[in-house]
Amino acid sequence: MADLQGIATAVIAGKRNDVAEKVKQAITEKIAPASILNDGLIAGMQVVGVKFKNNEFYVPEVLIAARAMKAGMEILAPHLVAAGVQPIAKVVIGTVKGDLHDIGKNLVAMMLQGGGFEVIDLGTDVPAEKFIQAAQEKGAKIIALSALLTTTMPQMSTVIKAMQEAGLTGKVKSMIGGAPVTQDYADEIGANAYSPDAASAVDKAKELIK
Repeated sequence: MADLQGIATAVIAGKRNDVAEKVKQAITEKIAPASILNDGLIAGMQVVGVKFKNNEFYVPEVLIAARAMKAGMEILAPHLVAAGVQPIAKVVIGTVKGDLHDIGKNLVAMMLQGGGFEVIDLGTDVPAEKFIQAAQEKGAKIIALSALLTTTMPQMSTVIKAMQEAGLTGKVKSMIGGAPVTQDYADEIGANAYSPDAASAVDKAKELIK
């Protein structure tokens, strides 16, 4: 019998090869791809998220776990597509124009993927028009903005204004985060959500698309 709990455990431990082997085994045993995703890979990343929130895991452990999950996802992806399994929603993510920091953004992207979202990662130094274009082309429901510098934070406001001008208000939600970013700032610029850390970002994203 395929070991879905074993997949989750291997993800938490960051054992990439084990995850890949167990996912292959589950596919061979004709376990539903959605079950492998939800009860194996995502279940594991959810535990990682909780441990990260509780300071039991730190950035390196999260990155290693996410890499292990990715190894499983690469094997599972074609089977999910064939089975018609849809992601919860699509999220466009990037670090705003003028800012080259990506560790926080990468963590959020991995956590969102681990939470069942399809993530379109635009990288760093992303201008407002690129966020808008990607959201429109991909049919994203959320634009997630990261900034690590107080000098680049105003770019978040620029993106939110661009969203309004493009007629995305109400159709696409905005979520912001980064070391200098606060809930007050999110309220000030009209962002739909603020997340203080990568683990909370998944909960916020799920709330936004309800």
